[in-house]
Amino acid sequence: MRQETPPPTLTDIKSLIEFQASQRGDQVFLIDPASKKQITYGELLIIVRNIAAKVQALGVKPGDSVAYALSNGPDCAIIILGLLYGGYRATSVNLVAGANTIGYVLEHSQSQIVITQPEHNQLLGQALADKTNTPQRCYADQLLAMCGNENGNSAAGTLTGSADGLLMYTSGTTGQPKGVVLTHGNLIVGGNNTATAHKLESNDRALCVLPLYHINGLCVTLMGPLVSGGSVVLPEKFSTSNFWQQVRANNCTWFSVVPTQISYLLHDKNKHDDKSIGLNNVRFGRSASAPLSPDVQNAFEKRFGIPIIETMGLTETAAQILSNPLPPAARKTGSPGIAVGNEVIVADENQNEVKSGIEGEILVRGANVMRLYLKNEEATQSAITHHGWLRTGDLGRMDKDGYFFITGRLKELIIKGGENIAPREIDEALYAHADVIEAAAFACPCKDYGQTIEAAVKVTAKSNITEKQLLEFCRQRLGPVKTPDKIHFLPELPKGPSGKIQRAKIIDLL
Repeated sequence: MRQETPPPTLTDIKSLIEFQASQRGDQVFLIDPASKKQITYGELLIIVRNIAAKVQALGVKPGDSVAYALSNGPDCAIIILGLLYGGYRATSVNLVAGANTIGYVLEHSQSQIVITQPEHNQLLGQALADKTNTPQRCYADQLLAMCGNENGNSAAGTLTGSADGLLMYTSGTTGQPKGVVLTHGNLIVGGNNTATAHKLESNDRALCVLPLYHINGLCVTLMGPLVSGGSVVLPEKFSTSNFWQQVRANNCTWFSVVPTQISYLLHDKNKHDDKSIGLNNVRFGRSASAPLSPDVQNAFEKRFGIPIIETMGLTETAAQILSNPLPPAARKTGSPGIAVGNEVIVADENQNEVKSGIEGEILVRGANVMRLYLKNEEATQSAITHHGWLRTGDLGRMDKDGYFFITGRLKELIIKGGENIAPREIDEALYAHADVIEAAAFACPCKDYGQTIEAAVKVTAKSNITEKQLLEFCRQRLGPVKTPDKIHFLPELPKGPSGKIQRAKIIDLL
């Protein structure tokens, strides 16, 4: 039986939480796999009302920025939903971004309060050491301890879909991060796009191993179940050794991960017989945040017997814009799928749509597209065209069936001897080798060719593969022009908060 879905008039998170509490108050929404604590939709409503009231009592007004610097878990999810319920602009703090970036985010967002945990005190102290106007620090456990069974009042009163909901900063690999402002309407549409694409129902249960300070974790595995009336298991972090046990013990029906995590799970030599370890309840796994190698996807599905649904999303679009359909419909490996819930086109340099099969920039338009970049009108105008299309900066093409294929980033193309080479093609050749866990190709300056190709890899612990052997492996698949001139073996490749490998930072490690 299909779950009851919120009526179209529910465009804000406050109304959505109240609706779900009225429809399924006794149903579990959040689960802590460590403590086994469960929180129902009815209990959620009481707690978020109290959070909203307590934050207001600290002198914060609806519409103000309130930051959260929290490790994953139900407490983090509740705090975020409490801020949204109260009409505050929930401002995510990327805990692995470094002190300088965190200090910039807290200052740029003008956060009045930062809700955190004691283990992050030193990091926040470093981040705010040279700042004059620092936010008030509030501890999550103390705030939640004040939110018992009393029925607090919402600070915001009535909210609308156009009210600011989330402020999340981009990774800032080429400069200061940009603050993406997503409205309540954006967040609900983002969650609904996930629910629609994956046919989520109220009996579905997600395992969330991606941080809630990243759009994938927040909009896909928190908002998706909130919209569809499902439930979420929230461990503190991703663990290869605990992953399948958490799936089985909590009867999860789906999970969302990134390609690097899929690769780690694939290369984990677990003693279990993979196809008989109690995964019958799992309908699918979901991959996003970076391109998934077809070889890795096929090997994972063969080993675990679970279909992987490749998707694509951005912070600026409240996560998902493209998704492959669920089986038995056609999935195309190497493609993040078709448009779901928004319009997506491939365009030329003048933002005019091109024919199928022609490469161009991926543009997106829909109710999930951000309102703006905070205090950055120039970047906003550059990203959103006068026709409302968001320029993603991704290069790709669409086939005759409407499936998109991402070929690279505009800023990452390698130009060798006048030929444009997409790093992803080289990545996929490297991932085809059974010993390679992580791979990324990148450009290096060259006075003869303009740029040359180098690559970095992480291989399995017992691998004896040499650079010469791996270069020959690439040459057989790519030919001499696209084969890297050099391959570096690293213990770990640099990654952003979503787990996406950051090519631009590799050269700094060499």
